[in-house]
Amino acid sequence: MTNFIDKFCRKHPNFGIPHLMKYLTIANVIMWVVNMINYRVLSYMSFNPYMILHGQVWRLISFIFIPPSSGMLAIISFYFYYLIGNTLEANWGTAKFNLYFFTGVVLSIICGFILYLFRINISLNAHYIYLSLFFSFAALFPDMQVLLFFIIPIKMKWLAIVDAVYFVMGIISLPFPTNLVPVIAVLNFAIFCYDDLLYSLGIRKNRNGFGGGRSGARTIIFKKEAERIRREQASSLYNHKCSVCGKTDTDNPGLEFRFCSKCAGYHCFCQEHINNHIHFTE
Repeated sequence: MTNFIDKFCRKHPNFGIPHLMKYLTIANVIMWVVNMINYRVLSYMSFNPYMILHGQVWRLISFIFIPPSSGMLAIISFYFYYLIGNTLEANWGTAKFNLYFFTGVVLSIICGFILYLFRINISLNAHYIYLSLFFSFAALFPDMQVLLFFIIPIKMKWLAIVDAVYFVMGIISLPFPTNLVPVIAVLNFAIFCYDDLLYSLGIRKNRNGFGGGRSGARTIIFKKEAERIRREQASSLYNHKCSVCGKTDTDNPGLEFRFCSKCAGYHCFCQEHINNHIHFTE
């Protein structure tokens, strides 16, 4: 399945909405402010099959704009999911990130209507869609350290384990078929990130033929890597290309480009991302 997705994204690199997470975060912040003014507004935005079938069709999409948290905790959630979304898009590309997010939306809609067939009418938000984004980020960057509540340093893999335990407890405690709702996150994650999870656990070799984990980390000889980049540049129409956004000095002649000394390998970044990127580790 992942091979099919990757092939589609390579054939359709312009598919989707660039910087999707930025727009989602802005919409979530707006709805968070609106909710503080009038708490009843969000009740008209959640995914509710009964209401949709009775004419409120905007609920098919409006539920993704409901903030994942409430109160002051929402501010931390906005920053955290904005970071995760931007990093995943930079790593995967716009097409794959959009496919990932909207597949979660479609799965949520299907799950909601399946429950409605069992005469269970529940209101859904995008909580499990964002949770699946978090699991994907942790699979790709398990050793990345973040500041929990902006204070406590902790690696992503430990946060993911805690969330996974909470997630499993939710499935066990909820009655069937209501417990199908959390499975949305697992299903979306499995479709797109099964291989990446195996790589991060060291169970399967990565696509470049190198083992996962520290023992299988790729050793990069800087001079050889630099020479390879120079050969690629000689056959291309640009001299520098940003490793995050893809901008080149041909398309943006006035833009400055620099190489990051903290990244493993030979990676170039534009002036916008030289101090705003996840360091390459291999």
